[in-house]
Amino acid sequence: MLRRIFSSALLRTTTTCHFPAASMSQYGPQFVDPVFKKERLTALEESGEISKIAHVPIKAARNHDSCSVFHDDLVSKFINYVMKKGEKALAREIVEKGFENIKRLQLERYHLAESEEEKAKIELSPRALLRQAVENSRPLLQLTPIKRGGVRYQVPVPITEHRSYFLAMKWLLEAIREKERKVHFPEKMAWEVLDAAANQGKVIKRKQELHRQCEANRAYAHYRWS
Repeated sequence: MLRRIFSSALLRTTTTCHFPAASMSQYGPQFVDPVFKKERLTALEESGEISKIAHVPIKAARNHDSCSVFHDDLVSKFINYVMKKGEKALAREIVEKGFENIKRLQLERYHLAESEEEKAKIELSPRALLRQAVENSRPLLQLTPIKRGGVRYQVPVPITEHRSYFLAMKWLLEAIREKERKVHFPEKMAWEVLDAAANQGKVIKRKQELHRQCEANRAYAHYRWS
């Protein structure tokens, strides 16, 4: 009985130790990212930089990395943003149906065009149109709240490339999901992608509004360094 009381007292007085979380990566800092794109390998061979990484340990390629000519990193990332609850096959099917609707609309415009010059200006590739839509929707600046003298100012700061691509696809998906119940996702996706590729629509207006706000708050830009 006394042993139980003594052991319970020790448990109550024992302090818990918190250790910093260790890195879960199995690769050390000397490992470099793999190069699996043929264009990148060709560029390294032509520049002679491939000899610098010939004897450097390389990380293993991820399961979704591919050197296929049909693989597009932007489309793959867009599918991941569309995906919910891990249903990637469903997300891929929805995006492919959206590409099919884009192709149908562009082919209709192509056949309705009267001159060859108008036909040459019409882009028929849905993947190229999605890339153009994302490029047109990318913001250059963003507003960051910075507190100075008890007042919080909205300071315009440059945005990173990764963040700009993320915001462009996020805004595009938000505009697609703001639809009526009778309109399906692939149809709305085709309309929004074509509008953004033509530098018009909700996403382009949202980017321009953000740039106008940054222009209006340019007087606070010096707070970024102070």
